[in-house]
Amino acid sequence: MENKINVVSTLSTIMLLFLSAVEVRSGALDVVAKFGAKADEKTDLSKPLSDAWKEACASATTSSIVIPKGVYFLSQATLEGPCKAPIELQVQGTIKAPTDPKAFKEPKWIEFNKVENFKMSGGGVFDGQGTRAYKREGCDKKDFCSALPIVSVRAPKDSPNTDGIHIGRSDGVNIIDSDIRTGDDCISIGDGTKHLDVKGVTCGPGHGISIGSLGKFENEEPVEGITASKCTLSDTTNGVRIKTWAGEYGGTVSDVHFEDITVKNVSCPVIVDQKYCPSNKCKMNAESNVKLSNISFKNIRGTAALPEVVKIICSGKFPCENVELADIDIKYSGPKGPGVSECKNVKPKITGKQNPPACAAPVPPNPTPTV
Repeated sequence: MENKINVVSTLSTIMLLFLSAVEVRSGALDVVAKFGAKADEKTDLSKPLSDAWKEACASATTSSIVIPKGVYFLSQATLEGPCKAPIELQVQGTIKAPTDPKAFKEPKWIEFNKVENFKMSGGGVFDGQGTRAYKREGCDKKDFCSALPIVSVRAPKDSPNTDGIHIGRSDGVNIIDSDIRTGDDCISIGDGTKHLDVKGVTCGPGHGISIGSLGKFENEEPVEGITASKCTLSDTTNGVRIKTWAGEYGGTVSDVHFEDITVKNVSCPVIVDQKYCPSNKCKMNAESNVKLSNISFKNIRGTAALPEVVKIICSGKFPCENVELADIDIKYSGPKGPGVSECKNVKPKITGKQNPPACAAPVPPNPTPTV
């Protein structure tokens, strides 16, 4: 299976905070010690990183590339496969992008292309230097400067577990004007995510924009302050979604707002699933221990591929609090009857147009599982 994954920055001072730093393997390819990279914020990391990648990609055994702690400047990089064996890129330092839009010949900063069995870790940061970039001439009076790179993530629709972007235990991340096509969640929002702004994202194929799954592991951190707006989802299995495991551990999700969302042929456009249990690997009769509050779905319009248009299934142990459905207009015209809106263990505030009628359908005894 060939995966094409383009990872580039919107220069909105995005920080991608990777897994906690891991021990450097013996024999790892150090871009400073072996390839002459300099952490001086002005020497271009492009060639040392590309040279390290070429050597790692040609290796017949698993290899790792290490970018040590320090601050590096990277003009642009394309890291391509196919490679002979798995590669791990350990980013321990901070990598900064150019601040001048004219520095980019193409609308991309870093590209990972045709790579399988790839892992990124190290606790480092990709800094798009957005604050400085947006202040340049020509960008100051626009919401978004079109000359700057955008994020593009691609994988085949049948590729399993290929989340486009996963955010976890991060504060103040922005995902802006991104095109994501994948085989799993376009954007996956994990525990500990706070003050995340998703805006102008195009998703499809994929499983939509999802918070969760949550409650699977002990001591998960709260999720709070999430906004997704002006996004378009096409031919996805879900639209905007919150999913928590039946039974399992506790947690909280609060202040989540989905606004101005367009859905096109989406199987389940609006969904809260607190009975999440893929492959029946949990106790379906148990209630979720994750508490949801202050959730809104506003101005969501388009078409659905299946009759379950709106599905708000909350926990019987911790019913959802302060949920709002406003101006939902999603049409289903398939052979399985009219579109329906289902609610359980929630009393939402309902305003504006509601197509289908809000919370008017009974919840099936065995809800359709979601992936």
